[in-house]
Amino acid sequence: FADELGHCVYLFERDCSLQRRHQKVVEEAPAPGMTDARRRQMGEAACAAAHAVGYVGAGTVEFIAEHDFATSGCFYFMEMNTRLQVEHPVTEMITGLDLVEWQLRVASGERLPLSQSQLRANGHAIEARIYAENPDRGFLPSIGTLVHLRTPPAVAFTVGADAGGRPAAVRIDAGVGEGDAITPHYDPMIAKLIVWGESRAQAVARMREALARFEAAGPSTNVDFLGRLLRCR
Repeated sequence: FADELGHCVYLFERDCSLQRRHQKVVEEAPAPGMTDARRRQMGEAACAAAHAVGYVGAGTVEFIAEHDFATSGCFYFMEMNTRLQVEHPVTEMITGLDLVEWQLRVASGERLPLSQSQLRANGHAIEARIYAENPDRGFLPSIGTLVHLRTPPAVAFTVGADAGGRPAAVRIDAGVGEGDAITPHYDPMIAKLIVWGESRAQAVARMREALARFEAAGPSTNVDFLGRLLRCR
């Protein structure tokens, strides 16, 4: 995140290795196995890239890492997405920040609200993308009317809450509801399901539970596939 005054910070990292058809389906923060030294190395490289082009606003710098990255430190630049990404809620979950608010403040010419030394990551967050698609047919999109849609209850999450007092959270970002049609003209995403836990193990357990309580009828969905995937984590 960079402002017009030359300040730039990195909001830690997300791991987006779980993909299908070159598209992310599960994202988490922080990345498993990341050390503080490697996190700083990668974050500083991201800020250097932003400074090099005079970038202002939110952006996601994507790197691909060697399999032994934790020890070798070898990683390579892939691309920069000049926007918030679909998985930005996991960053909000572990930092307690409202990144959309930050965008508005920076766009108004304000200084970044926090410096790098003031940023803290707390706990672990995971996002699963619920798609209308058929995993048994190569994840091909599935169309039709959502005749039934019931999501697990969201647990209140206060952005900006003190890191020591943040409640366990379940967040659901959805653009469709029961009775809506999934058409071939748009991305078949039904919802994003995001959970937070004090540890990665707790977050995985909460995601499994949340997926088990997600009900959708009409088009095929990847809910069962995501459940199987989380059982392998």
